[in-house]
Amino acid sequence: MSITNYSRRRAVQAAKGEIPFDLLLTQANIVDMVTGEIRAADIGIVDSLIASVHPTGSRLDANEIHNLNGYFISPGLIDTHVHLESSHLPPNRYAEIVLTQGTTAVFWDPHELANVLGLEGVRYAIEASRNLPLHVMVAAPSSVPSTPGLEMSGADFAGDEMSTMLSWPEVHGVAEVMDMFGVLHGSERMEGILNAGLASGKLIEGHARGLKGADLQAYLAAGVTSDHELTSAEDALEKLRAGLTLEIRGSHPYLLPDIVAELQKLPHLSSQITVCTDDVPPDVLIEKGGIIALLNLLIEHGMQATDVLRFATLNAAIRLQRPDLGLIAAGRRADLVVFDSLKKLQAKHVYVAGEHIAKNGQLFKTLATEQDVLPPRDTMHLSPVTAKECTLQIKNITEGSARLRHISGARFTQWGEVDVQICNGQVQIPDGFSVIRVQHRHGRHQANPQIALLEGWGELRGAIATSYSHDSHNLVVLGRNADDMAQAANLLIESGGGMALVQNGKVLAHVAMPIAGMLSDLPAEQLAKQFRQLRELSSQIADWEPPYRVFKAIEGTCLACNAGPHLTDLGLTDGTTREIVDAVIATHNNNNDRRAN
Repeated sequence: MSITNYSRRRAVQAAKGEIPFDLLLTQANIVDMVTGEIRAADIGIVDSLIASVHPTGSRLDANEIHNLNGYFISPGLIDTHVHLESSHLPPNRYAEIVLTQGTTAVFWDPHELANVLGLEGVRYAIEASRNLPLHVMVAAPSSVPSTPGLEMSGADFAGDEMSTMLSWPEVHGVAEVMDMFGVLHGSERMEGILNAGLASGKLIEGHARGLKGADLQAYLAAGVTSDHELTSAEDALEKLRAGLTLEIRGSHPYLLPDIVAELQKLPHLSSQITVCTDDVPPDVLIEKGGIIALLNLLIEHGMQATDVLRFATLNAAIRLQRPDLGLIAAGRRADLVVFDSLKKLQAKHVYVAGEHIAKNGQLFKTLATEQDVLPPRDTMHLSPVTAKECTLQIKNITEGSARLRHISGARFTQWGEVDVQICNGQVQIPDGFSVIRVQHRHGRHQANPQIALLEGWGELRGAIATSYSHDSHNLVVLGRNADDMAQAANLLIESGGGMALVQNGKVLAHVAMPIAGMLSDLPAEQLAKQFRQLRELSSQIADWEPPYRVFKAIEGTCLACNAGPHLTDLGLTDGTTREIVDAVIATHNNNNDRRAN
């Protein structure tokens, strides 16, 4: 949606009064992102451009006039970091939802698709987003996989791949740099990725989870310029003082009250504060919203609407190097959202490139992907799973006992140790424990399943399976009953991926995601209904305790780049030391001992 010289010439002529506007928005109260004022004005639009912002009633020459009746008007909202894949919708269906909420631009890191499909996944992201009214700025994934050596995904990206992607005009920067360990320890791969980003002059997004002090400074010195992995108010403040652009995200709402309180103590609110969604499932996206929901939470916690709107407009546009966005001013793109109140934001009207595309939550047209863009399918490269393959076994031990390392906790994992009994070659799962099973699904190495004990999730009363598991997206099953686990795994293998719940041999819920094992081809409302049912029925299997042990934690339980223990397709890993760790500490078998450190 480039702006032509002809459009620019017509806008100049209309601003001077030589030709009429194509569209005139009258009786508007503009939320001024520069001064913080709310001021009455009319807005003249030519093609996709704002041609003039002028006193109310001073011009009436227009081919079409919309009276906004004193409503508030803001630039279109911008999401500075999102994984569209977390909505489990292809780009056109995602756009149909967020556009009605006032989001007109997003910065998409498609590293979920890339971890399954490699460069083909990034090309799919670009092509499937082409010519949509939503401005989709695609980033080049740097986390494929997120932690080399500890996991295997469907591809490996290093400096050469990064240079290739950054040479594509549709790619706007380096997506979140998750391999913090590699950056801090000077890995050749990460130096190649970052050097390619720096040479391109494009953005370099960060993922600075838990970094502080000298490590945070070193991470910035490598070239990273933003972060959305905020863990506390103190963490947010340290990163802001360090010079990072903050991308306050809505997927961790329990942190927002403290972050807001800390920000409001500052002498002024920096232009380096933006907002993002990161990951939003389809039911939440439709029922509560994406960026709009986050802005309303910030307002509820005491921030001024003018400030939070600036985070999502002008600040975001500056961050993303898009001077055509983020401001209601002559020469800017006419992406606009109209609100009837600033106490609770709800989009009444949405304009994109000067076109009125949505009113009161309803889009005026269905959005289609280009006909020659074929969604990638058939990515579950696995044979059927047996119940025996879902049991935890210790080599050469049929009867006896063992002391095992295990994963304790959900969102923030820690190492634990437990004594177990072994009967008929199988570890007897202790009370209060479940098991997690991970199997490589991309066909790049022998898909031997990895199984470990899991504590802190309660005793799962059935099986939960997913092929959407950050960030390598291998097949993950959690449970205690091997038969249920095998049934859930096989259901996903047969359906091309997705999520499933099985209890006592009965399928409670199943959401098929045949596109790369992570996207559905259902209409958004239908998918949201299925996902809502999946979430509700999961309470029959697990007892969720927010904010950490929640349904979302399943998707992140294998994220090996985070500190602590995680299970991947290569084994039990330590995200702090970057090692694959033997789960067996000691065994006892017919009076023959085996001990391991």
